Amino acid sequence: MADGRLWATSDLHISYQENRALVEERLRPRSDGDWLIVAGDIAETVEDIEWALALLADRFERVVWAPGNHDLWTARTDEVQLRGQARYDHLVELCRRLGVVSPEDDYVTWTGPGGPAVLVPMLLLYDYTFRMPEHDTAEQALKAAYAANVVCTDEFLLHPDPWPDRPAWCRARVALTEARLAALPPGSRPVLINHYPLTRLPTLVLRHPEFAIWCGTELTADWHTRFDAAAVVYGHLHIPRTTWEGGVRFEEVSIGYPREWKKHSLRRGVLRDVLPTPAPAVEPDSSAWPASRVAR
Repeated sequence: MADGRLWATSDLHISYQENRALVEERLRPRSDGDWLIVAGDIAETVEDIEWALALLADRFERVVWAPGNHDLWTARTDEVQLRGQARYDHLVELCRRLGVVSPEDDYVTWTGPGGPAVLVPMLLLYDYTFRMPEHDTAEQALKAAYAANVVCTDEFLLHPDPWPDRPAWCRARVALTEARLAALPPGSRPVLINHYPLTRLPTLVLRHPEFAIWCGTELTADWHTRFDAAAVVYGHLHIPRTTWEGGVRFEEVSIGYPREWKKHSLRRGVLRDVLPTPAPAVEPDSSAWPASRVAR
């Protein structure tokens, strides 16, 4: 690990053959001791998720995974028809068989360059609170999204069982994760890893602002400063960029769909430095990667 680096990627979407080829050909360590964070949305079937995680776990010294919404879908094409919490538990057990760290495991500490830092993979979901100012309730926000034909496929495939709805599952996950973070020793310097952004700011560049309600929760808005994060890693938006909030670096590390990454030719690469902190650089205008009208 002494010469290794901590990398991150997300939104591999390997059901697309072009993306599967990217993973197979280009998601490789640069040196011995490299670790990899995968911040969700590998695929829609357990078979594909297992293929990708097994491949990456064989290549990198350690892989840390946080689930995305696509990973949690119960798609008709998947032989595993588990729903909600049961599907998530199944994926956690898969990770354990492969030696991949999941949100249900003890946190691991990166001690290589830029460390030490505790890696905190999370499953937090969303609660429709990232809504536009004119919408006072989730119901109003959902109605506007449906009227604009901007509807996340989660509404049909991401089941909250046994919770009554996704916001209830979100609140339970936030409470559980918040307690674990609060119990970390002072100076832990956590790297907060979630599929969704922890604050509303990254969603302000969405081409279709109605989609923001499926992108996180206001309950985590201060976690990056409250828990003295070394960095925040997320995906989901398919808008790869670096932003800063409260002196903390936020890295959106997604690859995205082929029609999206082909537009910007993966200028940031398929892996993003997390630690040590990369040298400051001028980021391309994020408006070059608008959110697709097709549901995430």
